[in-house]
Amino acid sequence: MEKLTDETKALMEERFGHDTILALATVEDGVPHVRSVDAYYEDGAFYIITYGLSNKMRHISKNPVTAVSGEWFTAHGRGENLGYFGKPENAGIAETLKKAFAAWIDNGHNNFEDENTCILCIRLTDGVLFSHGTRFEIDFTKKE
Repeated sequence: MEKLTDETKALMEERFGHDTILALATVEDGVPHVRSVDAYYEDGAFYIITYGLSNKMRHISKNPVTAVSGEWFTAHGRGENLGYFGKPENAGIAETLKKAFAAWIDNGHNNFEDENTCILCIRLTDGVLFSHGTRFEIDFTKKE
């Protein structure tokens, strides 16, 4: 397994550095749960706007081990609740997400006044990415 190289970093950003749908798996009491989420990739992590009292967040609070799957990509990671979307510490990533999700972010589905509207960060640990017949096994924890 190799570290995230310039080539794989560019592929990840091209493929997932925008509004993208992923399958997100969590585990509760040994049972896997999978759902589709809208995500944005940046620097080894996927970011998702969600509701802090949702099943996925309840699962992650008990067991942060996750898996994701997208376009010719599958990976493991650790879920982390970054907290309320509007808190000052989240201002940078919140602005990035507003731009990435501009097509739907203000459609009434999200209540940004509700402090349970939070940012879920899936910090990737390892994954497999396919591109033009090449298989890349990536260790996201290794730094250059």
